[in-house]
Amino acid sequence: MPIDTDTLLDWFDTVGRDLPWRRPECTAWGVLVSEIMLQQTPVARVEPIWHEWLARWPRPSDLAAASQGEVLRAWGKLGYPRRALRLHAAASAIATEHGDVVPSDVDTLLALPGIGAYTARAVAAFAYGKRAPVVDTNVRRVVARAVHGAGDAGPASNTRDMADVEALLPRSESRAARLSAALMELGALVCTARSPRCGDCPVADGCAWQHAGRPAYAGPAKPVQRYAGTDRHVRGLLLDVLRGTLDPVEKARLDVVWPQAGQRDRCLDSLLVDGLVEQTADGRFALPGEH
Repeated sequence: MPIDTDTLLDWFDTVGRDLPWRRPECTAWGVLVSEIMLQQTPVARVEPIWHEWLARWPRPSDLAAASQGEVLRAWGKLGYPRRALRLHAAASAIATEHGDVVPSDVDTLLALPGIGAYTARAVAAFAYGKRAPVVDTNVRRVVARAVHGAGDAGPASNTRDMADVEALLPRSESRAARLSAALMELGALVCTARSPRCGDCPVADGCAWQHAGRPAYAGPAKPVQRYAGTDRHVRGLLLDVLRGTLDPVEKARLDVVWPQAGQRDRCLDSLLVDGLVEQTADGRFALPGEH
């Protein structure tokens, strides 16, 4: 069942959040930084850090000139810190290969280090108003319900998911870009995973899930993400120690953050492998480029 594009766009124009990376004055670089930061991280945590980054590094070349350690320190508590190093690498490529201007073409964006299918299309759509299917978890859920009548989206399939959204996009580039943002906003604010507010949905009248009686999701169970005690948690604790000092630290300083030595050492080793931590010649540990 098709989604009423005009109604959804009118709704988005009225109730869409006033986010700084959506404002007309935001540069394509600002959009790219926001898209990397927003991956698996809520808007409320991203917004203050985004402002700090854009004030400190307003152009790709500014970030490229910073050390990896500075970048990781500024990333703070956003989580998944490899994203910070990917953004740093992309900034270097943009500065040296693209005249310090974020490319507008999806294929050129995809050629940048650390930029995947979602981010490339999001930048093309949201920074340059291009017609490109932008598919995240929220969009997949809206399409699953409104178009296919399912309670939620099943396992991701790039080919199928892209085709589903492509079919919804208007031919006009600017309207297609706005619809991509509107679909995402609808999934984030109204068509949520656990408690959808169908009474507030602008396209509820044409929703296939509503017409089917809102059947429960019957697909494969989704893994429940936990954080406490995971390797990601321990890696974060180790990085917190290094972000809190400008000097390399002895391993004993790291050993106190987690009691299970085997897990702690495995996590430290993975940080070294990922390039998020470096070991000095005398056996101490530091953020990359800071010793």
